[in-house]
Amino acid sequence: MITGAIGYQFFSLLAPFTPFLIFTMLLLTFCKVSPRELRFEKLHFWLIALQLIGSLLIYFSIAGFNSDVAEGAMICMLAPTATSAAVITGMLGGSVSCLTTYTLLSNVVVALSAPVIFSLMGNNSTMPFFSSFFYICKQVFPVLILPFICAWFIQAKLPKIHSKVLSMPMASFYLWTVALAIVVGKTVAFLVNQKSTNYTNEILVAASGLVICCLQFFLGKSIGGHFKNRISGGQALGQKNTILAIWMAQVYLNPIASVGPASYVLWQNTINSWQLWKKRKKDEAASQRQ
Repeated sequence: MITGAIGYQFFSLLAPFTPFLIFTMLLLTFCKVSPRELRFEKLHFWLIALQLIGSLLIYFSIAGFNSDVAEGAMICMLAPTATSAAVITGMLGGSVSCLTTYTLLSNVVVALSAPVIFSLMGNNSTMPFFSSFFYICKQVFPVLILPFICAWFIQAKLPKIHSKVLSMPMASFYLWTVALAIVVGKTVAFLVNQKSTNYTNEILVAASGLVICCLQFFLGKSIGGHFKNRISGGQALGQKNTILAIWMAQVYLNPIASVGPASYVLWQNTINSWQLWKKRKKDEAASQRQ
């Protein structure tokens, strides 16, 4: 994030490559998921309903006061689960299989619903609905749905390539760092090139990202606790694919809205660090008692 912010003039020029990086990261992630391992649970459908309905409620409850804040908060809620969430879930002692299934589900559902939602707001709201809908579908589907199809085709028909992909477990992480630098650079470039020196809206959007982050972790854990899967529920709803969220905000909404998911990177990683520290202290205390 610091590298992207400092070198924003260079990294912002690489913004056109963001969709390709997102596609590749999702492809590498989905290649690790076997269709036989997918187990859909009631928890998943409660979480996806909250994710979709919650994003609309947040937008329409705030839009009348500040549309920029409404869009920033909405995209933080709508964004699908991060592909790295399964790693954190495993470290916290949650169900990795449950989280992996939800990651796939949330990406597919967002790909199907985002064109409808974005057609009603942001830069596309002035276009005829179907023109806006198909325009967004044309851009979103290749990024979110095509990796899913390609991954399962590689698993089924190209075992050598599949084995090669599995032998590079850190590849998606390095791609993520590059993509993060690019989207942060793009956001900083937008802020720097603004004619206005009043950053009140940007501060409000970042603050809304903090509120939405805490709210999603809390609601995810609460719903997950009801289904005896508290950790997975919290990570599924709270840990977001922020790179995708920033890209969607920059392309389909007011660019100021991208400050929300950009700040969300800091908020969610702060919460994850605290959770991991808390888990380590608990494990140390348990080992001392034995």
